[in-house]
Amino acid sequence: MPKVSLRSGESQQALYSRFRKVVTRSGVMSTVRRKRWFVSKNELRRIQRKKAIRRARRRQQNYRDRARGKRR
Repeated sequence: MPKVSLRSGESQQALYSRFRKVVTRSGVMSTVRRKRWFVSKNELRRIQRKKAIRRARRRQQNYRDRARGKRR
């Protein structure tokens, strides 16, 4: 669990923004979102496979675009 202590002369707003940064970097919120619902191992594998296919398609398209001289 990320902890942030108030520095001398620091406003509440600055403390809050520093806390948000620490939470984001630690990955707590992404873990909470991911574990919000139960996902079976089979479902997880299916989702990962889908993501991998999407990544491969994007990479392939980027290589094709570069070969043709297009910029993104």
